[in-house]
Amino acid sequence: MSVEQQPLWVEEPAVRPRLPDPVRTAAVRAVIIVAATLMQAMVAFLSALAGSWLAFPMVLSSVGSTVLATWGVLDVWVTRQVWNQRNGVVSIPSSTARKLRKERRRARRAARAGERGARIRSTDGSGQRLSRA
Repeated sequence: MSVEQQPLWVEEPAVRPRLPDPVRTAAVRAVIIVAATLMQAMVAFLSALAGSWLAFPMVLSSVGSTVLATWGVLDVWVTRQVWNQRNGVVSIPSSTARKLRKERRRARRAARAGERGARIRSTDGSGQRLSRA
């Protein structure tokens, strides 16, 4: 009796593509800064509750860290926008619309070519229409 073993996991394609390197770097930096700011704010709060002398310097540095964390998050957003502009990310809806326009144009050209062919066949060399009767 042999039991076929199933793999521990099955590879599935990613739903969203991986972030570009500069954007990912900015995002990691922002996460680290925000995590450090949250820890600093927690230490400031707890030292204020305990009445420690460390409370005042920690509150001041937490305010500075909050400004730094805001900059970090904005840096991710700006880096992403710049990367998109420089590398020309093509969105799927616009490329789909482009394909539809191309198909419509091709159909119009074919219809015009058909009309032209019919006109050319229905005239003799002088430009006068031939009578079918």
